[in-house]
Amino acid sequence: MKRYLIDPPILTAGLFQRRVAVELLTPLITNHEAATSVLVYGEIVEYLQGKPDFAQRQQELRELLLEIKPYFVTYRIMERYAQIHREMRRRGPGIIGDVDTLIAATALERGLTVITADADFQRVPNLKVQLIPRTSLSQV
Repeated sequence: MKRYLIDPPILTAGLFQRRVAVELLTPLITNHEAATSVLVYGEIVEYLQGKPDFAQRQQELRELLLEIKPYFVTYRIMERYAQIHREMRRRGPGIIGDVDTLIAATALERGLTVITADADFQRVPNLKVQLIPRTSLSQV
């Protein structure tokens, strides 16, 4: 059963074999608890396009996504996105980016906890977040 939505910083760190990410992701993948969003794929591909080994890294990412189910955007996710965005705007400063809002909406619709290094997710009402210190993701 899927329980966690993996955000780009964590998935990218896992792709680059960063110790903290690998230790976090391995049991989640083994137990079939890890999922992500197709939007995460897009964000990571954009990042990888700046790397000299882009083709190899993109292939590794696609192989990883055979184990980590990517959810696609649906009408219900878009409706949840609109609800989150509207509520955050009404509360004042603190709106997060559209892609992050869509990722949060996916997690809420699927009943998942977001594993991320991005503290912005903590501002999304009712979203369960597991925050990983960004500095720990750079350790080999």
